[in-house]
Amino acid sequence: NRIGDFNPQAMANTVWAFATAGVAAEALFGAMASAAVNRIGDFNPQNLANTVWAFATAGVAAETLFGAIAGAALNRIGDFDPQAMANTVWAFATARVAAK
Repeated sequence: NRIGDFNPQAMANTVWAFATAGVAAEALFGAMASAAVNRIGDFNPQNLANTVWAFATAGVAAETLFGAIAGAALNRIGDFDPQAMANTVWAFATARVAAK
């Protein structure tokens, strides 16, 4: 498993690419969710937004990941540009996940 070698941008780009292509890859998304939760503090706002957008677009449930992203986003809310914020909010609404 080389996912542990991915940096946050590579993780976000990978799930974004699969979601954009409409490729169902639940095992990949599951592994990426676990890896991302463990390294969520290393993600910048764009990485957070792109990751959560990809999971919502792909329709992959990842409650723990969404919770971790919600916490990280709240802690860094001032660092989000309008696009990253809009994508993050859209993803939570689309996935019907309430940030707690």
